[in-house]
Amino acid sequence: MTPVPSPGALDVVVHSGPADWWVILAGLGPLAVLIAALLAFYINWRTLKQRTAADKTALEQKREADANALQQKTEADSRAEWWRRTQWALDRALDPDEGTKALGLATLEVLARSELARTEELELFDIAWKSVAGDENGEEVESEIEPGLEMAFVDDGGNIGENGLTEEDSAKEVGP
Repeated sequence: MTPVPSPGALDVVVHSGPADWWVILAGLGPLAVLIAALLAFYINWRTLKQRTAADKTALEQKREADANALQQKTEADSRAEWWRRTQWALDRALDPDEGTKALGLATLEVLARSELARTEELELFDIAWKSVAGDENGEEVESEIEPGLEMAFVDDGGNIGENGLTEEDSAKEVGP
């Protein structure tokens, strides 16, 4: 057997020159990915925040519009029912039978107190009252009431019941 020489010192030489650009770029790759991810997260977060605020505003506007539509529909339905009752009462007030006529006029008086009655309708009530009473052509009204009592028209501005005064400039406030 031949003896093996012992290993000796090995000299290593490192060249410390400038690194190539692609080596530097490869080292910054993970940092660039992290920055891109953070930027995408920020943009998506802002977009989500903006959409959430827009959706909330749209929902509030829709609720308000629905509430207004329901309120308008309810008021329109109430007015339509009021007018149906008024037509019934006018038909009764113009009936030749005195009992039916009295019922119609009493119903008109009650309907005139309603908050749904507008100035135009109250004027119609006056015309109907005058027509029934015979005062349509300026004739003197023949009264079957006691002497000394004055016949009042439906919208003469006096206190006509528990709803208070009926005036031309009265307005109904709607809303909460």
